[in-house]
Amino acid sequence: MADLKYYDVILAPIITEKSMSTMAEKKYAFSVNPDATKSQIKEAVEKMFAGTKVKSVNTLNVDGKTRRRGMTSGKTSAKKKAIVQLTADSAEIEIFSGL
Repeated sequence: MADLKYYDVILAPIITEKSMSTMAEKKYAFSVNPDATKSQIKEAVEKMFAGTKVKSVNTLNVDGKTRRRGMTSGKTSAKKKAIVQLTADSAEIEIFSGL
């Protein structure tokens, strides 16, 4: 396992219609490093966004899709998603506000 710093764990927020609908329940979706663990993701969210307290973290590994170009086939890179549930008294994450 790689030695990841908290700023290397979260790669980007995932902004979709489904993830926006779960924001009312204080659930936020992020694209994370495939080597990151749940505890590393929790630590990264609490350090990167001031005033947040993480209640739970759910992760899912997304396999790469098979793509073809002529007779040659290959796969896109695999990804990892994290759905972070904040506590009721936690502050909201600023990057999602105003969307």
